[in-house]
Amino acid sequence: MKKLLAVLFLFIGLIGVNTIMDNQTEAIAKDMYERTMVRASHILVDSKEEALQIKSDIDTGKISFEDAASKYSKCPSGQMGGDLGGFGRGMMVKPFENAAFSAPVGEVTEPVKTQFGYHLIKVTAAK
Repeated sequence: MKKLLAVLFLFIGLIGVNTIMDNQTEAIAKDMYERTMVRASHILVDSKEEALQIKSDIDTGKISFEDAASKYSKCPSGQMGGDLGGFGRGMMVKPFENAAFSAPVGEVTEPVKTQFGYHLIKVTAAK
């Protein structure tokens, strides 16, 4: 992901930012590339289907992310609304890290598969 973004920024620099993205989109992409820490919550379940159903319920407002974590997550963090606290790069398994460091703050990711199961991740802060 880092290499792809680096190539993208190089390409943008060569042909001009305004021909590819507006200033707001550029700022979001730069923020995600330069993040060194994120704070995230997650919901861990056994199947992709279960994760997709929970995400759908969150997206439609049937349940909050935090309540879904308490109700469905098999991780002990579920009892805290899924909150994992803050972490830097290299502290989580790679698929989880990649999703957490590229997700927009406040949005729930699509299911992310790791050796532990399927995660829905919500980044709550980034710097």
